[in-house]
Amino acid sequence: MASLSLLFLLFFFFFFFLSARQWRGSAADAAYVAYNTSAGIVEGKLNVHLVAHTHDDVGWLKTVDQYYVGSNNSIQGACVENVLDSMVGALLKDKNRKFIYVEMAFFERWWRQQSDTIKDLVKEFISSGQLEFINGGMCMHDEAAVHYIDMIDQTTLGHQFIKKEFNFIPRIGWQIDPFGHSSVQAYLLSAELGFDALYFSRIDYQDREKRKDTKSLEIIWRGSKSLGSSADVFTGIFPKNYEPPPGGFYFEVNDDSPVVQDDPLLFDYNVQQRVDDFVSAVLSQASITRTNHIMFTMGTDFKYQYAESWFRQLDKFIHYVNKDGRVNVLYSTPSIYTDAKFASNETWPLKTDDFFPYADAENGYWTGYFTSRPAFKRYVRELSGYYLAARQLELLTSARRDKAGPTTARLADALATAQHHDAVTGTEKQHVASDYAKRLSIGYSEAERLVGDSLSYLSGSNMSTKFEQCALINITYCPSSELDFSDRKKLVVLVYNSLGWKRQDIIRIPVINESVSVHDSEGNEIESQLIPISNISLELRNKYAKAYIGKSIKSTEPKFWLAFSVSVPPLGFSTYFISKGSNAVMSDLYTSQKYENNDNTVIDIGEGNLKLQFDTKKGINYYYYNKKTSVNASIDQSFLYYTGYDGTKIEPETQSSGAYVFRPNSTISIAPKNKVPIAVYRGPILDEVHVEINSWIYQIIRVYKNKEHVEIEFVVGPIPIDDEIGKEITTQITTEIESNKTFYTDSNGRDFIERIRDYRSDWDLEVNQPVAGNYYPINLGIYIKDESKELSLLVDRSIGGSSIQDGQVELMLHRRLLHDDGKGVAEALNEIVCVDKKCDGLTIQGKFYLSVDPTGEGARWRRTIGQEIYSPLLLAFSQEEDGTNWADTHVPTFSMSDSDFNLPNNVALITLQLLEDGSVLLRLAHLYEVGEHKDLSKTATVDLKKLFKGKTISGIKETNLSGNQERDEMERKRLKWRAEGSDESSEFVRGGPVDSAELAVELGPMEIRTFVSYFDDDFDFFEGVNKNVA
Repeated sequence: MASLSLLFLLFFFFFFFLSARQWRGSAADAAYVAYNTSAGIVEGKLNVHLVAHTHDDVGWLKTVDQYYVGSNNSIQGACVENVLDSMVGALLKDKNRKFIYVEMAFFERWWRQQSDTIKDLVKEFISSGQLEFINGGMCMHDEAAVHYIDMIDQTTLGHQFIKKEFNFIPRIGWQIDPFGHSSVQAYLLSAELGFDALYFSRIDYQDREKRKDTKSLEIIWRGSKSLGSSADVFTGIFPKNYEPPPGGFYFEVNDDSPVVQDDPLLFDYNVQQRVDDFVSAVLSQASITRTNHIMFTMGTDFKYQYAESWFRQLDKFIHYVNKDGRVNVLYSTPSIYTDAKFASNETWPLKTDDFFPYADAENGYWTGYFTSRPAFKRYVRELSGYYLAARQLELLTSARRDKAGPTTARLADALATAQHHDAVTGTEKQHVASDYAKRLSIGYSEAERLVGDSLSYLSGSNMSTKFEQCALINITYCPSSELDFSDRKKLVVLVYNSLGWKRQDIIRIPVINESVSVHDSEGNEIESQLIPISNISLELRNKYAKAYIGKSIKSTEPKFWLAFSVSVPPLGFSTYFISKGSNAVMSDLYTSQKYENNDNTVIDIGEGNLKLQFDTKKGINYYYYNKKTSVNASIDQSFLYYTGYDGTKIEPETQSSGAYVFRPNSTISIAPKNKVPIAVYRGPILDEVHVEINSWIYQIIRVYKNKEHVEIEFVVGPIPIDDEIGKEITTQITTEIESNKTFYTDSNGRDFIERIRDYRSDWDLEVNQPVAGNYYPINLGIYIKDESKELSLLVDRSIGGSSIQDGQVELMLHRRLLHDDGKGVAEALNEIVCVDKKCDGLTIQGKFYLSVDPTGEGARWRRTIGQEIYSPLLLAFSQEEDGTNWADTHVPTFSMSDSDFNLPNNVALITLQLLEDGSVLLRLAHLYEVGEHKDLSKTATVDLKKLFKGKTISGIKETNLSGNQERDEMERKRLKWRAEGSDESSEFVRGGPVDSAELAVELGPMEIRTFVSYFDDDFDFFEGVNKNVA
């Protein structure tokens, strides 16, 4: 018995030690695996390109700074600083790992805080291709609610930073999150930048399904009919979204996807299962993709905060899937993927027009954000035009200004951030919208000081004269103009014109005296007119001026608008003087009461070619007649609101109308409350018709003597919600035009695109939302036409609009909604303004412009007036001391160009900016498309010698759109793709090379040309100008 026990013990210890040795051997094997991540492209195999990325919103649920530092995490756990810090360590661990980054607003913040050691490492990553900048703008801008100049500016700002710090040129567009995609993004903000490809995810759900069936998610996008195939761009649409493929491939620290557990000594070993999951996802995507290359977007919003948690799993997938052998997996970037697609020599489907509107479900049309937060949209647009003018003045006075003084840099940064696809769109939380507005206000304040200083220099006072501006003049708040002229004070009004052509226009300023006269700088009396300021305008002034400046208004309340005509040279200014006198004509007033006892209910307005005839018994209805063009039309304007759908009350349908989504439940007409009109003002310069629709909608219809369009000013709000129903306020303009379901809307202020109601060119549309599904973004205008005439409306901000019935155009002016639409912001679009502890819904003020023209002639009006709306005359105010003569000590008129110079009528100067090295960035834009106008859709020529009076251009080089590479080099490098059914030699017209001696720039239709110019001396216009400088 004892011997058996001994044998048993010996047997037990033998197997124990043997097992222990085996266990130690297995443990040693499991302790370290050298993952092979070196795979490249393998010919003849299905190649899976893993693109490690993070999508970092430049503000949305948190402010841009909160996102960067990782504060306010009760809203969202996101810290971009962590992403970028951990990215460095993760890339250092394996030279095969790759990462892409997009938003320079964040990267610039991070970069300036890094040590030289980290900076050197990052530069090595970029040089080796481990880290690649994609897109490269300050933000991933929106594509619906943005103006093309803002898109260019914010992209240029990011590209300049990348070029300066890393000498790197981004070559791929990455617009993965905007809610629909514009043709301007394709041809201008992709091809003209030199991008080889553009990638995004959000397209209509019906469109996506058809493209998956026909393997047409990857296409050649020809966004411009004017530039044709010369501006084609390869475009990739993701099969679902910009996240990892279905099957559980999210690897942030707290994500619940199963990791690759490859230690055989631990439970839940799953290598083969995970490999099978991965290969299944690969084969699924490959079945809807052409060629043997597919891309997996491995990341999403604010991921890689602990980058190793992602890269560890990606290492394993590359290692084990490649060992499996069915497919080939590699670390990649969009650039590598694009090159692989190009090398396949495939012919791709051709796409024209754009990807609006976007719907993610049958009741989920993302068309509400075209109008959401209309006051903020106006603020952005107003400061965009101001920034254009301020940069010109910054350049013109660069030789004399204090280098430590104010600049436009902060306004540039704030405007760039505001173009983000959750900023100007109005889809951010309220506290974030307030942060955007605060940044814009700070940027404007500094630029305002720069503009005042610059005008003081240019007017020859050598800073002895201070010029002030009035940011709130639209609501009659302008302390500078509210002088008591009885005290022998004289108001000096300097009018700056940032356009490249001479401008004749009417300006209006608020004054407190009715006894005033206006003179030009030569002492000539200028015809002027006084119009009483409406009560609604004074109410806006008293409330919103206090809200803006943060304290009570101390200036005297103005009583009148003083209107007078001005003539201003291109890229220069004129000076006007307002003093005590009796020459301003008081407007004649006609009230509705005067018409009650009169059988004649017809009111005529218009002192010039344009006449409007109102019938007080027919609402806002008038007969439009232009005696110059002989065009006439009956115009019927009405207001209505769509009730916002409440998806919280109906199951299983949960889609509400909200910040993103427009889902109307019913349509309610708004009948005018009072007699229409309530007041008519007539005078020698302009006529006004005032209409009170109800207690929260007020409108002024304005006709100028020397203009041939109607200006319509509206005040809407606070939108009542006492009935607990959200409302979306719309105005409709109805005519007899036979538009045949067709209307035209602009793309980011550039090309006009034909829209057909209830129709899509790429698939057979299933109509689920007949109103929301026919809404489109408008940044410049919308028009309809038939064989004889066309009706055009131009807008002063981004807005949503449509033509729901033939002969009719509608604009959505304001929205106030009570339910979140479930698209992420988790907040109802219910804007509130609080003053003195009293809170009300937001009231907005704005304008749109109306013209009826003979068919084919409306383009001239749309393009010319559109430029004037974007770049209004800049007004600055000072005072002339009693007993002095302004002309003795100041320069009353100025232009940077020759006296006989004007830009051609079809060309705009959209950028004139001083660069850090002293060179000048110049952009010229042709305003017309091919075939848009019989005379103006032709090649135009600009003489740069005359543009810069008295300056010698010593060198000039043409660059791509963002100025980060020479144009010839860009064209040489850019990939040329083949499109199905496309004539590769399709005709297009571009301007020829610029001769350095002649300096004549040609521009073909819709062409924008960018130049960096060098001058023989400082860009100093003071020689022979400044009267106080020796």
